[in-house]
Amino acid sequence: METAGLTVHGQAVPFSTALRSLVNNPRYSDVRFVVGQERQEVFAHRCLLACRCNFFQRLLSTDLDSGVPSPVVLSTVPAEAFLAVLEFLYTNSVALHRHSVLEVLTAALEYGLEDLRELCLEFVVKVLDVELVCEALQEALQTRGFLELSASALLALLHSDRLCVDEAELVRAVRSWARVGAAVLERPVAEVAAPVVGELRLELLAPAELSALEEQNRREPFIPVEQLVEAWKCHALRGGTLARSTPCRRRRGTLPREHHRFLDLPLK
Repeated sequence: METAGLTVHGQAVPFSTALRSLVNNPRYSDVRFVVGQERQEVFAHRCLLACRCNFFQRLLSTDLDSGVPSPVVLSTVPAEAFLAVLEFLYTNSVALHRHSVLEVLTAALEYGLEDLRELCLEFVVKVLDVELVCEALQEALQTRGFLELSASALLALLHSDRLCVDEAELVRAVRSWARVGAAVLERPVAEVAAPVVGELRLELLAPAELSALEEQNRREPFIPVEQLVEAWKCHALRGGTLARSTPCRRRRGTLPREHHRFLDLPLK
């Protein structure tokens, strides 16, 4: 009876170094991407991408029988982030940087690369301090990366005074986040938003903004009525002792409004 074979492994570093040399290398390349708003040309190898990522397997299988393939246009992903994705697919490792890690994270989510997503999150936790995390995340307010944040991550973000974002914009962003979560989880928007909306500083909004928010809240419940009532109290009392008993803190990006002069608005 033939004995089972034994799998042995060579050194990993020379192997990954050799594959890294193929990233964006036109030699032997059989697929070309046009990436980002800058329309940077990036070269890759079809079989490697297809075997490593289902997204690319589907994407690249459509033009196999069309003769000379046209460039694949990916306009929404920045070139630097796309090259990081390729580095991961070729070598199973990636060099991440503070200024671009969220763009890489967004690409990982879009392409279904769970391992790359975990590496990005690990980088954020281990390398970035709280202020840099807030600065990076606020840049992602309108991206899929923001909409994919967990409730605990969003809660920590909203608790910060360092955000260079006005409260009206934050209210809109959190509503969008809750809508996405509600669709995925098949739960009401208000239920999904419940863990985080308490960190929205509605007292900073002007009366007209509060009225519009209240009207929208009637059509689509999002913020507890009690929280809106507390915000109206700040306007009604205009600097009275009750209004000042729990100071409402500004954020770095809070835009000035006429009623702010009546409130105690410390900024850490």
